Amino acid sequence: MKARLVQEQTLQWKMNQSLLQAIHILQFSSVELIDYIQEISKENPLIEEVNYDYDIAQYRSSNSSSAVIGEINQAELTMYDQLKKQLYTLDITKEIKPLVEFGIDSLNEDGYLEIDLDLWADKCNSTIKQVEQALSMIQSLEPVGIGARNLSECIVLQLQSLPVYRPFIKNLMTEHLEWIAEENISAITKHYDTNDTQVKKIIEQIKSCHPKPGRLLITKRPDYIIPEASIYKEMGMWKISFYKWNAPTIKINKTYEDLKDLEKEAADYLKEKYKQVDWLKQAISYRTSTLERVIQTIVEKQYMFFEHGAFMLQPLTLREISNELDIHNSTISRAISNKYVQTKHGVLPIKFFLQSGIRQENGKQTAAFAVKQLITELIQHESKHKPLSDEAIKNKLAEEFGITIARRTVMKYREQLGIRSSMKRRDL
Repeated sequence: MKARLVQEQTLQWKMNQSLLQAIHILQFSSVELIDYIQEISKENPLIEEVNYDYDIAQYRSSNSSSAVIGEINQAELTMYDQLKKQLYTLDITKEIKPLVEFGIDSLNEDGYLEIDLDLWADKCNSTIKQVEQALSMIQSLEPVGIGARNLSECIVLQLQSLPVYRPFIKNLMTEHLEWIAEENISAITKHYDTNDTQVKKIIEQIKSCHPKPGRLLITKRPDYIIPEASIYKEMGMWKISFYKWNAPTIKINKTYEDLKDLEKEAADYLKEKYKQVDWLKQAISYRTSTLERVIQTIVEKQYMFFEHGAFMLQPLTLREISNELDIHNSTISRAISNKYVQTKHGVLPIKFFLQSGIRQENGKQTAAFAVKQLITELIQHESKHKPLSDEAIKNKLAEEFGITIARRTVMKYREQLGIRSSMKRRDL
């Protein structure tokens, strides 16, 4: 554990500081971003004002009764629950599944595996080969980097999914981590017989990797909800309008515009402050453009939801959006963390649109959330004297909505929704 912490600190200290702060800003909600800029303005005399055109307090008071329907049936899931929910995507045997679940439960909050493979095999009365297979499955889950045993392996796992990956990177991360920390390009190019351009790209990608992927699965409820954008229909097309507070503008104090008449020390000081403001504007622009691209993709992928409502929600993963936009999935996860959008269905967390899917018996995939909504709807309108059995619900889903799933899946979802069996729902 101690060695891993030392490695992480070495990388973090050597990272380009502006990159770290840009990543930091990417995670902010609009309210947090404005607070952050105002905090910086206390020690930067150039920042005279932060403009966002609309009083957030006014929005809160006028929308205080808005329902956050995205939270319907969405219990707060732990990192472990979220990982286990992804297991449906794997071709996993009955013998290996308990090993995989044990491995998930053995991760720490950062997403690292803390148990030794021999002990894992012993605890599960299994073989090392089977445990290694289970570990490989865990490491295939999202976010990439989950299940790593140290920082180096965590970064290698993330890089393996990118075009920049080269076979020598694994050796570089395990044997020569100090070259990465020092950005010793010449040593890397010479030792691995590559070129400067390739090494620079690799180092930049390493900087973008998340050192604690498990933290990306921790949900934090905001004190109050302020959406980043509004999604609405106009002239038959779905459009996105970002609120002004999503991209606040920084007004510069004109008193400090002319540096010619200042002493060198004062002029140098203000030049640094100008650099800080320029960087801040770039980071805000990056945050806004990234969020805009992600939301636009979600609107396109979840078009049927916006047209017809929750019943038409489609399965969608971080990896799909990542592939679509050619942006690392950890960057997307940061960009949508604790952020909301205003829709005709209410204020929804952006993560609401990332839904796990259920594979139907005909091979098609349907969002689990949509199936749960349909089950709820069917039970709400059933006869109180003759409530629907799980088998009857299964048949109605197939006949009325073309969704073919097993009866045991209906039972599982009904229980997750907290709905009693048909026998216990009968009105005597």
